[in-house]
Amino acid sequence: MSIFVSEPGRPVGTRLPEAFRARRVGDVTELTETETINTGRSEATDAEFQLAANAGRHRALEEYGATAAGERREERPYLPVSRIASSTLYSVQASATIAEALSVMDEHQVHHLVIMSGDNVAGLVDLRWLLGWLHDHEAKAMSESLQHIELPAFLTASPETDAHQLARLMLAHQLNAALVIDTKGTAAGVVTSTDYLRLYANSGRHEGTV
Repeated sequence: MSIFVSEPGRPVGTRLPEAFRARRVGDVTELTETETINTGRSEATDAEFQLAANAGRHRALEEYGATAAGERREERPYLPVSRIASSTLYSVQASATIAEALSVMDEHQVHHLVIMSGDNVAGLVDLRWLLGWLHDHEAKAMSESLQHIELPAFLTASPETDAHQLARLMLAHQLNAALVIDTKGTAAGVVTSTDYLRLYANSGRHEGTV
């Protein structure tokens, strides 16, 4: 259920953490069980979250926590990421150009692309990042290959990761998406800030129904 951050880097080979490579079904070695796991509640913690909070980047995290209407963390219902993630993914090879990546996004009306190096996940980019990169470079950058560019950091999580925990990490690292990786180490879905907004909106609608 842990969440991992892959640092910025060129899309050469796999950029997935070791924990997601050839991960066996049912392998939960990244969790240390100190007591019986309560599948109905979210009790997991994350070292990356603690580091981010200790670095002073926790204002947004506190605001997110306030939406729980005063619930203590141990009382917050467990919500697996797989419940809100989109399984529709689009990808391009690292050899693709910036122009080709933007074309795929425009064709499918998506804001996120998985970058592949052969059969390996080599990165996750969003439209805002691509446009920002173009703004910082010359016009001819449209023909630049992705494999020559340092791609941004990205978050990875497993389907059973608690969605509340992932939201805190996305806020802490100022990332608006995370890649869901299945037990075979394959990209299985993506969770975006829009998914959380939709979840929040639906929850508010249900609470307002008498």
